[in-house]
Amino acid sequence: MTVDLSYDLVPGTENRGTTVVLVGSLGSDRSMWDPQVAGLVEFADVIAVDLRGHGSSPVPDGPYSVGDMAEDVLAVMDSLGRDRVHLVGLSLGGAIAQWIAVHRPARVLGLTLLCTSARFGDPQSWIDRAATARATGTDSLADTVLARWFTAELIARDGEFAARHRSMISSTSDEGYAAACEALSQWDNRADLGRISAPTLVVAGEQDPATTPSDMQVLADGIARSDFHVLPGAAHLANVEQAGHITRLIVRHIVGDTYDAGRAAAHRAGMHVRRAVLGDAHVDASIERTTAFTAPFQDFITRTAWGDVWTRDGLDHRTRRLLTLAILTAVGNQHELDMHIKAALRAGLDPDEMAEVFLHTAVYAGVPNSNAAFALANTALAEHTGSETT
Repeated sequence: MTVDLSYDLVPGTENRGTTVVLVGSLGSDRSMWDPQVAGLVEFADVIAVDLRGHGSSPVPDGPYSVGDMAEDVLAVMDSLGRDRVHLVGLSLGGAIAQWIAVHRPARVLGLTLLCTSARFGDPQSWIDRAATARATGTDSLADTVLARWFTAELIARDGEFAARHRSMISSTSDEGYAAACEALSQWDNRADLGRISAPTLVVAGEQDPATTPSDMQVLADGIARSDFHVLPGAAHLANVEQAGHITRLIVRHIVGDTYDAGRAAAHRAGMHVRRAVLGDAHVDASIERTTAFTAPFQDFITRTAWGDVWTRDGLDHRTRRLLTLAILTAVGNQHELDMHIKAALRAGLDPDEMAEVFLHTAVYAGVPNSNAAFALANTALAEHTGSETT
C-alpha cells in the first residue's frame, strides 16, 4: 500500500511540459534539494518529495522495500498528472530512481543518479544500523552520518551548516530510518542495470566513503546510455557540497549543451512574447495542432520571430504590430494578416489606427492588397464588437 508523501511542487518559470522529480537520501528531508531547485525551475516544474518515514511524510511501520518507496513516488506523480518525468535520486533516492527506471520505464524521460549504488555493501551492516536506530535513536547515528555526508574540510569550515544538517539526520523518525535501512539491506540491482533504457547521468563524489566512485562506475558500466562524472571536493551529499557543479550537470542533462540551452532560453522568451501578442487561446490552439512533422517549424518560429526579433528593445510591441499589419498587407499574406488583425483588436489597438495603416499601404504597395486588408479588418471588427456585447 502506498503512502501519501509530503512534497513541494515549484512551477517552472515557463512551463514547457517538463517535470523534474527529486528523491533524497536516507536520513534527509526534501530541503536537501534547495540548492538545485532555483536552477532547475528555469527549465521545468520541480517536485521534491519526503520519503516515507522522512521529513513530513507519514511513518508506517517497517520493514520497507525500495519498490514500496518507489511506488510512493509514482503515486505523487499520478496525483499531479505527471506521466513522464526526469528523475533525480541521491543515495537511497538513487535506488528508488533505478527501480522506477527498470520497472516503470515509460515514466522516465531521463535519469540522474547521484552518489548511489546498485548494491549498498554488506546487507548485515544495514540490519545492524536499523537495530541501532530503533534502540538508541537517530541522534546516536547523526555524527557518523554527517561525516559521510560532507568532507571534513566543509564541516570544520562552517559549523552552522554542519549543525543544521546534523539536526536533519537526528530529526528523522527512528522507525522511518530503521525501515529504510532494511530496504537498503535487500537492494541489489546489478543484474537489472541493462534494463535501464533512459539516458542517465551518473555522478560520484570523489571523497564519498558511502558510495565510492568505484561503486558508481558499476552503474555507469551497466547502463547503456550513461554519462559518468566524478566531482572533486565532494563526499556523499555532493548536490549540497558541490551545488553549482551538480545543478549545471543536471540542467545540461535535461536541456542539452550550451547551444541547446541557448535555444531553450530563446524558445521560452519567444513563447512569452507570442502569448502576449497573439493571446493564450490562439497559442494553445496552435500547440494542440502541432505534429511531429510541424514541430521543428513551430520551434523555429517561436525562437527566431518571437524570441529574437519581437523581444528586441528597439521598437515597442505597438509599433511592431502596426509594421506587421502593413507588411502583411503589402505582400498579400491574408492568412497571417487575418490572425494579426484579430490579435491586435483583442489587445486593444484602435481600429482607426488600423485603417490608417491600410490607407498608407494602399499608396505604396497597391490598392488591391489594402482593399483585401480592409475587408478582413471589417469582418474581424464586427466579430470583435459582437463578442464584446454578448
